[in-house]
Amino acid sequence: MNRIDRISAILIQLQSRRTVKAQDVATRFNISLRTVYRDVKTLEEAGIPIIGEAGIGYSLVDGYRLPPVMFTRDEAAAFLTAEKLVAQLTDDANGASYSSAMYKIKAVLKSVDKDYLEIIDNHIEVLRSRNHQQIKDDINPLQTILQAIAEKKVLSICYTAAYKQTSTTREVEPVGVFYLDNHWHLIAYCRLRNNYRDFRFDRLERLSVTGENFVKMHPPLKEHLKTLYKETDLFSIIIRVKKEVARYMGDQRYYNGFVSETIMDDVIEMQFLTPYLEGFARWYMTFADQCIIVEPDLLKQKIQGMVENISINLST
Repeated sequence: MNRIDRISAILIQLQSRRTVKAQDVATRFNISLRTVYRDVKTLEEAGIPIIGEAGIGYSLVDGYRLPPVMFTRDEAAAFLTAEKLVAQLTDDANGASYSSAMYKIKAVLKSVDKDYLEIIDNHIEVLRSRNHQQIKDDINPLQTILQAIAEKKVLSICYTAAYKQTSTTREVEPVGVFYLDNHWHLIAYCRLRNNYRDFRFDRLERLSVTGENFVKMHPPLKEHLKTLYKETDLFSIIIRVKKEVARYMGDQRYYNGFVSETIMDDVIEMQFLTPYLEGFARWYMTFADQCIIVEPDLLKQKIQGMVENISINLST
């Protein structure tokens, strides 16, 4: 990115938030703090009213606004792709809100870019996983939860845990939401359990915002995820699979820690990272006659033991 484009992008970033830290700008554009200071100085000399406070960051004078920024064709295409993801992977209310926003985005595009989006619209689709669990139509949790987080409101939920058939009513203080393995999750402080809990959206029977504000300062969502989903020792696995067999592995390879692949003549070399060597070995056995284990030796030993047990079982 040349300097003129970067300075323009910095100005847009300043308009996107109340306060922007110099380090955030430096990280985004991979530049030094000294370069950030120089670019901001250039904006000030151009007449942009910027307020800078040491240790806090930069902000524009309240009320200062520039005309709407035009989107590039690639940016508009990215929005279109995101719209399809939002429609399939979030609740109906959030999908409808994003679609409404897309109409506003399309309204400011040049005619040639509108035509471009219309052409590619029918050539992008997002399909839900076969394992996707439908969220109850009348709950629409995402916007409700985000509103509660922003306003620090207590949520009242009726929740069915995975190991129980009955539901419990709880009051929770929401911390954040995340998407993992085809499911949306809410991390919240549960007043019933006096601890932080992970609630899956599809197990919510009821959800509402109470009139009560919570005052407890909760750690950021990332801190909770580090605690709840600690990294374990991972096994690095490399196998070589015949090309005609690889296509039958489907999504199962992702569930078993797929990282990357390299095409090598008539085979595909695949790399995996998984904490579950036993589980990987049993999945590998479904196509073991069509591939080779490159590493680790521990996996080879595990497979050898399984083969010996199969031989014993077949001979009895």
